[in-house]
Amino acid sequence: MIYGVGPDHISGEILKLGEEAMIPYLARLLDITMNNGTLTGDWKTATVIPIHKGCDRSLVANYRPVSLTWVVCKQMEHVIASYPRQVWDKNGWLYEGQHGFRPGYSCESQVIAACQDIADCLDNEYRIDAITVDFSKAFYLVPNGRLLTKIATSGVDSRVWIREFLLGRTQRVRVGGQLSEEE
Repeated sequence: MIYGVGPDHISGEILKLGEEAMIPYLARLLDITMNNGTLTGDWKTATVIPIHKGCDRSLVANYRPVSLTWVVCKQMEHVIASYPRQVWDKNGWLYEGQHGFRPGYSCESQVIAACQDIADCLDNEYRIDAITVDFSKAFYLVPNGRLLTKIATSGVDSRVWIREFLLGRTQRVRVGGQLSEEE
């Protein structure tokens, strides 16, 4: 079993090797799924693998779960993810201070911006109040129905299969060569 492959057992390198020859086929698949508004059930499965972050390997907290999905579906995810961002940018829904998921706005740029704001306040002798909140698991706590309602009211075309992608997903965990039951 290859380490970083998903349920399809295909490495992402296959698309890189195919380069431009793959584009018409991927475009056709995207067109079919967009027009049907559905995803094949296989594309809704993921294999989760634990990636060691460092320190004591016996502590679960020292691992980060990575969800591996089907290679073609992952490519379509990138195409689909860029569409809502474009709509939200155009409609002014995204706040300039949002980082991490926008091109050119990384988690590192967020830290730099926060440090610069603090330095500016100190230079000008302004009072600084700070509240820290850990949003590391926030996405998993948002009810899918509420998220989908918000997306629908934001101007994103309903044919985009975000609903299909979020609902009815299953996953298995792979540790070493062992796979858990699909849930």
